Amino acid sequence: MGNKRYNPFSEELKRVFGCRVHRISIDAGFTCPNRDGTLGTGGCIYCGGHGSGSFGIARGLDVAGQIEDGKEVMIRKYKAGKFIAYFQSYSNTYGSVDLLRRLYDEALSVRDVVGLIVATRPDCLPSEILDLLESYSGKTYFWLELGLQSVSDRTLNFIKRGHDLATFVEAASRCKERGIRVSAHVILGLPGESREEMLSSADIINDMGIEGIKLHLLHVMKDTQLAELYEHGEVRVMEKDEYVGLVCDYLEMLRPEVLVQRMTGDGGRDYLIAPLWSLKKFEVLNAIDAELKRRGSFQGRSILTISVPNFSAASGPHPVINFPSISTSLPV
Repeated sequence: MGNKRYNPFSEELKRVFGCRVHRISIDAGFTCPNRDGTLGTGGCIYCGGHGSGSFGIARGLDVAGQIEDGKEVMIRKYKAGKFIAYFQSYSNTYGSVDLLRRLYDEALSVRDVVGLIVATRPDCLPSEILDLLESYSGKTYFWLELGLQSVSDRTLNFIKRGHDLATFVEAASRCKERGIRVSAHVILGLPGESREEMLSSADIINDMGIEGIKLHLLHVMKDTQLAELYEHGEVRVMEKDEYVGLVCDYLEMLRPEVLVQRMTGDGGRDYLIAPLWSLKKFEVLNAIDAELKRRGSFQGRSILTISVPNFSAASGPHPVINFPSISTSLPV
């Protein structure tokens, strides 16, 4: 886990590539079955005009142009050496095989691009698309991001997601069969969900052997259905301390080998209505680090508890118990 009490994605990238690697977000012009009339026209209630979480992208350029623009920023700000093309906006498998291959190949053709991350919905993965993704998984550094958001079908229906939990489970299972690495998106703070319901998605991640996770804070963005509900007092957003505590609880329940790719979402200053405290992203991340340290805790703590049998003196010689080798070295 490096110097963190959780398993950060950045550490894997350093191990694999030996340098700083940054993702460059891309809008490749896709839409979504929840917007084009196949399932609906308004999208999920939290999704704005450019897709959920898609900010700072140099739209109007082709894929290669967006990457080159992003490279300049990343080199200047972070001295990045290599890059991953992140197809982020909307559903990036929602097209023909030929179109997807052309766009993915264009991204990989840019100098110093060493891999692909493709974000999509679990209901946009027909067999021919999975064949294509499997081919990229075999020849470059590759992740598929799947929107889970919630394990409650009641919640999924309320946010107008357009699919149920079973759809996600089936899609993730088919990816695992093909060796495609999957990162699940989960939103914490969705309307009407209890703390227990939010935390229960960790069990799904663990049980399915999903390799990565992105935790998102529910944001209220301008020009969304969620904004209307918020303005009428029908939904609330979490306070900072409440969210920090929930994330730490979630990490404690998560298998230690799951790569944590995000612990809070980016709302975009020009579009965000609430919570405004989320704009100070590094303060939120530092607060999560501080809370884990205060607890003396770490990712996977609650599932690494070892139960020791209670032997009495009368039971004769005690058997030898071989405990699993677990490193307890933590940053101080």
